[in-house]
Amino acid sequence: MTKKFEVGEVLTGKVTGIQPYGAFVALDEQTQGLVHISEITYGFVKDVNDYLKVGDEITVKVLEIDDESKKISLSIRVLHEAPQQRKKEMLPRKSLQDRVDEDDADGFQLLKNKLQDWIQQSGQ
Repeated sequence: MTKKFEVGEVLTGKVTGIQPYGAFVALDEQTQGLVHISEITYGFVKDVNDYLKVGDEITVKVLEIDDESKKISLSIRVLHEAPQQRKKEMLPRKSLQDRVDEDDADGFQLLKNKLQDWIQQSGQ
């Protein structure tokens, strides 16, 4: 690495390659980093090609630098605000007993009644 990059730095780079697991981004003439598929956007990304193309100029943030292996982890996702989570409508919760339908109770009675028959049949 010629230039010393720092964790947290926001940079502009060019997509140089796309793999199923992410996209390689040139940060300068000699340095590339990887935007892992999970760091492209919020939510599920099935195919990196749906979001990025080779040659795209993109803005990334440096997440991690491994000086020993010379690997730089990048993110596009952290530069954008997370989508709001839809809250489940606040309905009063029913207990399990309240949710058991009366017909279900009949089903349990039938099993109870058949249990004695099954025990006798197994002894034959």
